[in-house]
Amino acid sequence: MCGILFSITPTVDSAFKNAQTSSCNCLEKIYPKLREATAARGPDAQETLKRDVKQLHLTFYASELHLRGDVSIEQPHSDGEGNVLCWNGEVFEGLLVSPDENDGTKLFKALQHAKVPQDIFQVFGGIEGPYAFLYYHRASHTLYFARDPLGRRSLLVHYPDEARPFFLLTSVSIGSRPEYTLDEVSTEYIYSMDLNAYEDSKGIVAIRSHISRLPRSCGNDTLPFTLPRSVNRALPDAEVPKVESLNHIPGHLSTAVDDLIAQLDRSVRLQVENIPRRNTPGEARVAVFFSGGIDSTMLAFLADRHVDPNEPIDLLNVAFENPRKIAVKVEGNIGGLPKREKKQKLREPLDYSSVKVSYDVPDRLTGLQEVEELRRLCPKRTWNFLEINVPFEESQNARETVEAIMFPSRTIMDLSLAIALYFAAHGAGQIRAYPGAEAVPYTSPARVLLNGLGSDELLGGYGRHRTAFKAAGWQAVIDELQLEIDRIPTRNLGRDDRIISSRGKETRHPFLSLSVVNFLAQLPVHLKMDPRLESGLGEKLLLRLAARKLGLVEASARKKRAMQFGSHSARMAPGEGDKKGDILIDK
Repeated sequence: MCGILFSITPTVDSAFKNAQTSSCNCLEKIYPKLREATAARGPDAQETLKRDVKQLHLTFYASELHLRGDVSIEQPHSDGEGNVLCWNGEVFEGLLVSPDENDGTKLFKALQHAKVPQDIFQVFGGIEGPYAFLYYHRASHTLYFARDPLGRRSLLVHYPDEARPFFLLTSVSIGSRPEYTLDEVSTEYIYSMDLNAYEDSKGIVAIRSHISRLPRSCGNDTLPFTLPRSVNRALPDAEVPKVESLNHIPGHLSTAVDDLIAQLDRSVRLQVENIPRRNTPGEARVAVFFSGGIDSTMLAFLADRHVDPNEPIDLLNVAFENPRKIAVKVEGNIGGLPKREKKQKLREPLDYSSVKVSYDVPDRLTGLQEVEELRRLCPKRTWNFLEINVPFEESQNARETVEAIMFPSRTIMDLSLAIALYFAAHGAGQIRAYPGAEAVPYTSPARVLLNGLGSDELLGGYGRHRTAFKAAGWQAVIDELQLEIDRIPTRNLGRDDRIISSRGKETRHPFLSLSVVNFLAQLPVHLKMDPRLESGLGEKLLLRLAARKLGLVEASARKKRAMQFGSHSARMAPGEGDKKGDILIDK
């Protein structure tokens, strides 16, 4: 993984002297902080390359987090012909990368053979993994940039305007600033910028007209990883039998259960094997965002199969001190009071004297239960259940930083999720050798963090899927599942990448491997879920059966709980209980 920071400004001999001065002034104000944030993503190596093309000055800066190959590689990648690649990603499929090789280096070699845009599509349509990239093809003076089809890595863009006449691509954000406007790069296209078409007389503001949006498929349906597949639209027969118990897998689901286990196992293996060792032998290289729910538990269980048995796996479990929840304990629920009296209560300072602050949030309790199931099933593994306790004052002190990193995401829900990931990714807390043992301070050294995101979208895990079925039957569920896949790239993966990577860590999503996504998309809907069944059974039915078959009895029956509610990171301050998640944080 790495960070990308790229800019285009007018050169000093540009006909637009004022634009050159303005762009320099704007960039000078923000560039040091952007560079610092980019370096935090890749603390192992950083490098800058500069190129002049026509009357344009190109600055490539990249940082490297060493997670592939025997040695750390400096970025940007460059060659004697003047080609440049800034690569922020991982290649897990489609390109043969041996354990001692760097995937970015192998990808750059493949791109060196590309002569025309179609060749670029061939390369990226043939690889699977999370990525964002910028590639400068020297012979044609063309810049290509894009994110992977699911948007698993951050890439933000600023287009030049009269007040801020520069072009900027960045993996990071430093918050809302007057010096730039940042938007997420859409995952729908691979973008190309023809620098040959630049005319100095029209100025750098016109450079946007030289950017082409190239559809990923480009008419080639034979490439395996251009886009996620569409959902299977076949309707189930009216006589589809209901599953009576997770202890018995019906014949019509048997093959699908085995295939799901195989697909997930392969995805986890590809994402945890061959991670370079850093310092101390036997220290954790892999951690899991762990709530004790079915998604994170499946990933932890499967990771045990492929991580060196002499190394621990760290289970990151975050809990927040939430004054709003404590206020309910002290004052009772004041929601029913008259409006005036309620406002007065909210203004009064909270008396903590009679309350012992506890971090026994829902995710902590289920996590403690589930780690014991993992210990029973995988007794040779050291499972470090890392209790990450966040006092209210500490979370509030971090709020400004988190808001800046997650920008342009800026809703209340964005903040409640981002702040949970920010502290979880840091991995500083305490562990216990066994239940009830003395807590020992511990900071996870793991740089690869597995995330269970994606299973609800792919397997029908949200309440809205049950609601759709009640309203209009199986057809409505199929339509909703297609919307889920369509929405994945525009939701929150870029935000999460910015937050987690700011800690010098990398998040990986085994459920969102395009191989897993495509496998689940082609399955008929009734093999994945059954909204006719009760909550805790019908949603993500296929995954529940798979977990039960692997012996994860307790995890297989747990109901879904959103991270912000399970960790109590949502609506922490008294008075915030009525605020909806889609409200902007500055409102």
